[in-house]
Amino acid sequence: MKSSNQAPILDKKQALVKAEHFCAYQERSQKEVRSKLLDWGMRGDELEEIISDLILNNFLNEERFAMNYVSGKFNIKKWGRIKIKQGLKLKGVPEKLLQKALYSIDDDAYEKTLADLAVKKSNLLHEKDIFKRKMKLMYYLQSRGFENDLILVVLKASNLN
Repeated sequence: MKSSNQAPILDKKQALVKAEHFCAYQERSQKEVRSKLLDWGMRGDELEEIISDLILNNFLNEERFAMNYVSGKFNIKKWGRIKIKQGLKLKGVPEKLLQKALYSIDDDAYEKTLADLAVKKSNLLHEKDIFKRKMKLMYYLQSRGFENDLILVVLKASNLN
């Protein structure tokens, strides 16, 4: 007897249709789709055939996923390259595609975003000690995924150090 919280095991055709909807709703990585198919009871050759069908019918495209992921995390969430790279690695994106997607970020926009975040956070800090203030600012920007050397350059240029 199955537990009530376990998804029913699907046949190949049902799983393909469900996977197409899953991929059409939002861009997905191959790792996410593979995991979902395993949850639905697909194994072995059936699983690989479904993945192949999704790729052939353009429901699944790792490069498109990586580009959209980078764009969203940078433009909407204001993440830096380090944090985006970690996210892509967790999603199972190959290194070559990962690098290509990261290089799609415009350097000027990247630095401007970093500077804007630094100024915004600096205005919220009430720390009087200059050293502690700088460390809090650096820690915040590092947690957003920005590179240390670039943080120092932007802080110096913005007179926030």
